[in-house]
This record gives sequence, structure tokens and C-alpha cells, in this order.
Amino acid sequence: MGIVTAFSKKELIDDLVSDIKEQLRGTDARMVMYFASSALNPAEIGEKMQAAFADITVFGCTTAGEIISGQMLTDSVVAMAFGPDVVEDVRVEVLENLKEGVDVKPMLAALENYYKTPLDELDLTRYVGIVLIDGLSGAEEKIMDKLGYRTNLTIIGGSAGDNLSFKETFIYANGRPYTNSALLALVKLKKGFDVIKTESFDIMGPKFTVTKANEAEREVIEFDGKPAAVAYSDAVFCKPIEAINFFMHHPVGVIIDGKPYVRSPQKLKGNSLVFYCTIPEGMEVALLESTDIIKDTEQAIKEKLQELGSISGMINFHCILRTLELDTNGTAEAYGEVFSEIPTIGFSTYGEEYLAHINQTSTILIFK
Repeated sequence: MGIVTAFSKKELIDDLVSDIKEQLRGTDARMVMYFASSALNPAEIGEKMQAAFADITVFGCTTAGEIISGQMLTDSVVAMAFGPDVVEDVRVEVLENLKEGVDVKPMLAALENYYKTPLDELDLTRYVGIVLIDGLSGAEEKIMDKLGYRTNLTIIGGSAGDNLSFKETFIYANGRPYTNSALLALVKLKKGFDVIKTESFDIMGPKFTVTKANEAEREVIEFDGKPAAVAYSDAVFCKPIEAINFFMHHPVGVIIDGKPYVRSPQKLKGNSLVFYCTIPEGMEVALLESTDIIKDTEQAIKEKLQELGSISGMINFHCILRTLELDTNGTAEAYGEVFSEIPTIGFSTYGEEYLAHINQTSTILIFK
């Protein structure tokens, strides 16, 4: 069966779920992953998606927009079913009450117990972790740091969205919605996986060191001893009050091996900058400049196809800021078409998870 995708924009949830089930009928799925518009009743969609695929591991989250092979969508559900020739096994564990603290040890212990193998003894080329996190929890950094400290697994995913309402986001597992929570799906693959990370930014050159920050609020108070908003506006040649107009095209990034891991400014707070990701004191970041999202994505997929020979499917964790830029430029349709030839689902996220919590990035899980 390989990988099969489906989507529906039907208004009634019963009709929508039936539509997706019909499109996936006859597939011997081991796993179904879906991304659902936050306009849909979360309890109802969670229950009915699981009921439609009884005895199959089903999980997903709410979005700020959906992606399916060839299209960028809104107000829909997109789904991907994986056959046994792709997914040998999968186990999902949920971490609740994130605002009360993040302890990943019980979740990892449960995964070890399920696979009956210590995580550090698993074949890292065939096991991948998919993480979905409440996008309003502010807990992404803690989760990724602790997972990275306790395991060498590749863990990739995104932060759930709610169509830019910023009120409540949900992850779906066990036939129900969870808020203030995260899930980790540990997937055993038949043929392995790969990752594409494309952020569509060049490094401009000016660098800043965070000398004062309120990390709990993702607020940078000072760069190099100067008010953060002043230092940033000087670098982009504008007045501090005008800095917000430059945020989308000129975020900053942590540079690792010559590649930027993007930290996007969210808003001005007096003379401070509030970011979508934490930037701790002492960290150096560089000013970035946006490039062509579509060209960069096409090139990244082309290079990966040349390297692997073929791709069975892709899951695209795509930052909402990139979606907004595509909408502003009138190029969202063209971006969707980049994925026409390969089975793909994805969603517009409130942040991407890969090695750390990042944003303004497209982080894509590749199935070989």
C-alpha cells in the first residue's frame, strides 16, 4: 500500500470523516496521521477520526492551515495512511499538564517498555520520533531540550495552531483532544527516513549577543548591552517603532555549521523584543534576510530526490509565518504545487521542532 493521502472540506464532521475514510478505504494502514482545522469541534473530530480507523494508531493536531499534495488549504482535514511496507510499528505517548512542569522520563520509559529495548540501543536509521505540542504552551524548548538530553533519536514535528486566534490549540491521540499537552510518536520504519530543513534565509552579517533576557517570556531585553529594539532597528536602518515592519523578512538566527536556525521576533515590548522562540542570555544570533521560499523548497526536494533516488511520502511542518509571506506575495498556490508529485501532508505551525524549537522554517520528514 505504501503511503496514501486524503483530504476533505465537508462542513459536517460526520460527512468529512466519512469522506476521508472512503478515500483511504482498502488500505492496510498501520498508522493514520491527520491535521485538522481548529474550526472543527475538537472532541468530535478526535473521537470520530479514531472510530473511523478502529484498531489503528491515529493521531494529529489542530492547525493554522493545512497542506496536501499540490495544495495549500484552510478549513479542512488532511490525512496520511501508512502501510506495513512503510511503518512496521508505532507507539504514541502523551505528556499532559505542561504548564505544571515538563518531565519526559515516564513517556520515554513507556516507549522503552513497549519496544522492549532501551532507546539508546534502537537502530537510529529506522526509528524516528514525531512530536506534536500545544502551540500556546510555551513549553517547546523544555520538551526538546529534555528529549535531546535523554535520547539520541531524531525527533521532528510542530506546534499545533488555531488559525491565528491564539486562544486554544489541541493535539489528538487515543480518540480525544488534549490541550496543554504534547505527544511523542515513536515510529519504527521499514526503510528508514530523512529530513529536509529549509528556512529560505541568507545570513546578512550583523551579529548580536543577548546580554539580558527574560527567558520565561521569550523576551530579549538587551543585545550587546543596548536595548534590544534599538540594536535591531539600527541593524535594519529604521526607527525602533518601525522595527515590526522588518520582522518577517529580517528575523535572527542561531548559526550552526553555517546554517541558520531561525528565531523570529513577534512583537515590541517597550524597548525589548519578544520572540516566538527563547533566546537565552549569552547566545549569539545573526541578522537574516529572506530569500525565495518556492525556489529554495524546490531545490531542497530536488537534491533529496537525487540523493535518495525516490521518496515514498513527506510530512511538512511549515511555519505560519512562511504561509503568511506566501499569502502576501500571492504565491501560496505555487508553493502547494511544489509537492504535487510526492504524497504529502502538512500544516501551518506555531513553531517547528527539529533538534530544538525553531520557526519560520519548513521542516520536512521524508519517508524512504
